[in-house]
Amino acid sequence: MAVPAYASPLERVWYYLHRLICALVLLFLISPILAIMPLSFNSVPFFTYPMPGFSLRWYQDFFLTDRWQGALYNSIFVACSTTVLATTLGTLAALGLSRANFPYRTAVMSMLISPIVVPVVITAVGMYFFYADIGLLNTYAGLILAHTTLAAPFVVITVTATLMGFDHSLSRAAAGLGAPPHTVFFKVIMPLILPGMISGALFAFGTSFDEVVVVLFVASPEQRTLPKVMFAGIREMISPTITAAATVLILVSVAMLTTVELLRRRSDRLRGIRNS
Repeated sequence: MAVPAYASPLERVWYYLHRLICALVLLFLISPILAIMPLSFNSVPFFTYPMPGFSLRWYQDFFLTDRWQGALYNSIFVACSTTVLATTLGTLAALGLSRANFPYRTAVMSMLISPIVVPVVITAVGMYFFYADIGLLNTYAGLILAHTTLAAPFVVITVTATLMGFDHSLSRAAAGLGAPPHTVFFKVIMPLILPGMISGALFAFGTSFDEVVVVLFVASPEQRTLPKVMFAGIREMISPTITAAATVLILVSVAMLTTVELLRRRSDRLRGIRNS
């Protein structure tokens, strides 16, 4: 957005100063990322600058070592399972909360998004004792359910935001024409809220893929995820392979955020909102 032609000199100065401040804040936030990514190509096992040379040895270690690959496969399996379960439950919850006659909507919504507000270590301790009592501790099912608890609120929020602009008269019209409930959902509701569902699914995948605290409490040594291996590597044996793994995670996160932004713009275009 350009400076308006009628802007005063003071407004023009603030316009550019505001953008400079935002750029400096952004640079401060991403500076650790900018520092760690080049180190993943370091030819020597040191976290120092200047680098004596460039090498792909740490990426070879990451993609060819059983320890890292096993952790990567575990993370992908748990994250994909969590995404499916969280998207399903979160979408159903958002559809229920969007009904005008839903009782105690605010209280239920607060309860559903509480895993985002409560410190994750408290949630992890509670899950540890609860899963130990019901026999889900140190199991893939327990780990997936724990990650679903953390990921579902993101789906609820994104789908609920999408449903804010949804015209419920469309579903009532479809039902009035004789369409059964499942047909109304898959043919009328789902195509319109699909961008929100996909955005929520991406956030759910990222939440599960990057989570480490809950994994430390409820997972067994056989269920090592990638963040857990990275965390253990920092504590026990600092290896430059961690920088390669971090770079891969950063690229995955950037791809996910880019997809979410493209979906947001597509949703705005469908609703007739112009992107500035």
